[in-house]
Amino acid sequence: MRFSDAAMTSVKAIVAQPLRASLILIAMAIGVAAVVVLTALGESARRYITGEFASLGTNLIIVLPGRTETTGGQPPLFGETPRDLTLDDAYALLRSPYIDRIAPIAVGSAPVSFRGLERESNILGSTASLKPVRHLEIAQGRFLPQTDPYQAMPYCVIGQKVRRELFGKTRALGQWLRIGDRRFRVVGILGAKGQSIGMDLDETVIISVASAQALFNTASLFRVLADTQSKESVPKAVEAIRKIIKARHDGEEDVTIITQDSVVETFDKILAALTMTVAGIAAISLAVAGVLVMNVMLVSVSQRTAEIGLLKALGASSAQLRRLFLTEAALLSLFGALFGLGLGQGSVLLLQRIYPDFPIAVPVWALLAALGVAVTTGLLFGVWPAAKAARLDPIQALARR
Repeated sequence: MRFSDAAMTSVKAIVAQPLRASLILIAMAIGVAAVVVLTALGESARRYITGEFASLGTNLIIVLPGRTETTGGQPPLFGETPRDLTLDDAYALLRSPYIDRIAPIAVGSAPVSFRGLERESNILGSTASLKPVRHLEIAQGRFLPQTDPYQAMPYCVIGQKVRRELFGKTRALGQWLRIGDRRFRVVGILGAKGQSIGMDLDETVIISVASAQALFNTASLFRVLADTQSKESVPKAVEAIRKIIKARHDGEEDVTIITQDSVVETFDKILAALTMTVAGIAAISLAVAGVLVMNVMLVSVSQRTAEIGLLKALGASSAQLRRLFLTEAALLSLFGALFGLGLGQGSVLLLQRIYPDFPIAVPVWALLAALGVAVTTGLLFGVWPAAKAARLDPIQALARR
C-alpha cells in the first residue's frame, strides 16, 4: 500500500464520520490556538519591555546613591543613611576617558499652574545633556539651554499632557508657568512619549537641576545617568565610576551602578522563561486533544473491524494497517492544527485592533512549534489504536467478532 493510497483511504474515512472528525478538529484547534495566542502575548511582552529599556541607549550607566547589598550584624544605629550623591560627584565622573557625558537627575512632585489652572506634576531636574542621554524628542521649541549646572535657570520643558491640560489651545511656548513658588518660562514641549521606565514623561516638567534642588530644598541627586563612548567602554566606565566615587566618599563604595545591558538581559531572561512557561501550560490542551484522538480512533477501529479484516484477507500486512491508522491520526491532527493556526492568528489580529499601542505579533517559531507538537501528539496517541487494528485476526474481524 503506497502512501498516496493510505492518505486517500484516510481522507475517505474522515469524511465518512463528520461528527467524529469535527470533535478532533475542534479539540486540536483550540489547543493550537491557545498556544499561538499565549505565546504571542508572552513574546510580545518580552520584546516590548526589553525594547523600552533598550530605547534608553545601550551605552547607558545608572548610578544610584546607596549600595544594594545584604550584610550581617545589627542594623545601623541613629538612622545612619548612605552619603548623598551630589552635583560634584556627578561631574567628577567626567574625569574618566570612557564617559562621554553625564546627566544628573533630581526629581520631585509639585503643583504646576497657569492662569488659574493647576495640577500636580512630576518635576525632573537635569541639564541639557539629558536630551541625548535619554534620547528625548522635542515636538516644539528646544530643550534646556547649555548653561552652568550649578546656576538655577527659569526655563522649563513640559510634557504633552501638561501642555494640553494647562494651556489647551493657547500657545504654550514663551508662557510663564508657576511651579510651587517659582516661575519658569516654557522653552520646549516634549514629543508624546508616555510611560518610560516608571515615569510618564507626558505628565513631567523638566527644569534645570539647580532649580529643582532649590525648589525641593535638597543638595542630593536622585541618580546620575552616564553615557559611554561605545558599548565596549561600559565595563571600563563602570570600574572608573566605582573608583571615583569611592575616592570622593572617604573610601566607601556606597553607590549602586546599573548598566543598561544588564537590565535588558535580566528582563529578557525572565520574560523568555515566562513565555515558555505560558506556552507549556497552553500545550497541555494539546495533550487533552491527543487523548480525544486516541479515544475516537479506538472507536473507529471497533466500527471498522470488517474493513480491517477484509484488508488483511487481501494481503495487507500489520505494518501497512498501522501505517493506515497512523496516517489518519496525523491527517486529523494536521487539519485541526491548521484550523487552530488560523483561529490563533485571527485572535491576534483582534487583539491588535483592541490594543493598537501594544505590538502583538506571533513569532514564527511558535507557529512551527504548535504545528509540530499537534501532529506529533496525534501520532503518539494514534499508536495504540493503530497497534490494536494491526493485531486483529482477519477471520474473526470478517465475522465481526
